[in-house]
Amino acid sequence: MQPLSGTVQRYDWGTTDAIASILDRPADGRPVAEYWLGAHASSPSRLGSGTLAEHIDSTPGVLGKRSRAAFGPHLPYLMKLLSARHALSIQAHPSREQAIDGFARESRAGTPLDAPERIYKDAWPKPEILIALEEFDSLAGFRDPHQTAALFAALGVAESLDSVIGPLTERKGPAALAEVFLDVLSLDGERRHLVDETVAAAMQHRHDDGTVGEFARTALELDAVFPADRGILAALLMNRITLHPGEALFVPPGMMHAHLRGTGVEVMANSDNVIRGGLTNKHIDVHELITVVDFNPWLPEVLHPRRTRRGVLKYQTPCSEFEAWRLLVDRSSGPVRVPGRGSARILLAVEGSCVLGDGRTTVQLPRGRAAFLSADERDVFVTGDAQVYGSSSGIR
Repeated sequence: MQPLSGTVQRYDWGTTDAIASILDRPADGRPVAEYWLGAHASSPSRLGSGTLAEHIDSTPGVLGKRSRAAFGPHLPYLMKLLSARHALSIQAHPSREQAIDGFARESRAGTPLDAPERIYKDAWPKPEILIALEEFDSLAGFRDPHQTAALFAALGVAESLDSVIGPLTERKGPAALAEVFLDVLSLDGERRHLVDETVAAAMQHRHDDGTVGEFARTALELDAVFPADRGILAALLMNRITLHPGEALFVPPGMMHAHLRGTGVEVMANSDNVIRGGLTNKHIDVHELITVVDFNPWLPEVLHPRRTRRGVLKYQTPCSEFEAWRLLVDRSSGPVRVPGRGSARILLAVEGSCVLGDGRTTVQLPRGRAAFLSADERDVFVTGDAQVYGSSSGIR
């Protein structure tokens, strides 16, 4: 068991105070979007006098035999705090096969890893789970096309947008959504006024109840940050999902999504691969979008954790790269055994204060502090009064 210190990512969409508050650090007025805990090559966490990546390179046994057999000498997951004050770009992430192929293809072409047009920064997939620490809003997955057409009609812009959204009712399933989404991304010249018309219509319905009002307010929320951006129409094809504290959203490869606002814990495969589809000034590769994005309409499930033993709440996902869980530590209830034995684990205290111990060694874990546990540290218990999030490999 060793204290672990993460790395701060200052993207423009981050909040200025939420992550600083959790880490018990003074806010400096600049945005802090993410706090990374892991061994990703671009920003590894600090462990002792070096980095977690260096520690794993020198002692790969800390990962566990089964994890090493499946993923090699690499920590297969990355844990983050994420805090958004406004929408991130519309994006999707690749499957393992797509990531391996894309990374090799761009490497053969000689595209530098830091080039603006580079999509694949590594050869890893990026399934992820976002667990809300406060109310958290996201756009995720494509809404049923007929429902979306009805919402545009309720705004009174269906006729004006017919040349763009007509396929929603004229074609079926993924073909309809793919055609509309890709057409939206190509809006230019005279057709760009369709975004302004939609936003103006949304203003008239911003106080409506139900799904129409929510639809209108989403358009206005996005226009306030990305004025007249054609990505607004793309975003309106997606479901809006609100998570309450403790609830989670699982994002599989290929699912288009955009986190809107809120603070949460995110656990993902150890990747930084992002295929963007709007609401961004960064590179958009339409061809790659077609090959990666799942255009089937579906409403993602809001996940609730399952209690597996006293004090342990596990979030179920189909991923082999990671598991995510929450520990509810209460001094009056006694010690809580840390799950994930046989795998390297990362723990982060987000509330209260606790102590990790295995009968020989202890590590203090006050609010905002993290720790790394190796695979062979099997009988580790947490005592105190705290809420702790943890992650491990999904293969132990």
